[in-house]
Amino acid sequence: MIRVVIVDDDPMVRTGLRLILGGEPDLDLAGEAGDGRQAMAVIRDLRPDVVLMDLRMPEQDGLVTTELLLSRPAPPRVLVLTTFDADDMVLCALRAGAHGFLLKDTPPAKMIEAVRAVANGEPVLSPSVARQVIAAATDRHEPGREQAARELAALTDREREVAVEVARGASNAEIARTLSVSVATVKANITRIFAKLGTDNRVHVAMKVRDAGLL
Repeated sequence: MIRVVIVDDDPMVRTGLRLILGGEPDLDLAGEAGDGRQAMAVIRDLRPDVVLMDLRMPEQDGLVTTELLLSRPAPPRVLVLTTFDADDMVLCALRAGAHGFLLKDTPPAKMIEAVRAVANGEPVLSPSVARQVIAAATDRHEPGREQAARELAALTDREREVAVEVARGASNAEIARTLSVSVATVKANITRIFAKLGTDNRVHVAMKVRDAGLL
């Protein structure tokens, strides 16, 4: 069973998420919280595998809560739910180590799939969120095409193909289908890409791909 805690200040959103996730036999909706301070206590007591985290909440926002959670030993995986406006909170949550981002209007089947993927160690980023996060980040930082190209030059042809698919927001399963390889092969390539680029974040890989002009 995948134990899930929902953190959102809107009762209607929490109700909707319960309806979406509650009928799945492998998902246990262990608890919920309406703000970050309450979430810290609930998560401490219930020890969930995945936390669905809103960013904008009273008392203590989702960014601070994510940072605090992920600084603890053996933290849960944090899947951020957002209406998304490409603001600094989203980028900061990525840097804090959030394991995925989904729009709140993500179709139910995709949301269920994302919770399972994050629980299994696969970061998740909705394609529309990926495009906007990458654009916002590159607009702010402009790291330079030549530098990104030099870093990506360390990748093999197959690793570069996988990196481009990551930048398009594809999941491991989708990359495997596109490149006609196994999911295990995709995971192995992503592990090597992370090592060569000095990161453990798919969005950082996507930003490098965009900076290098490969999209």
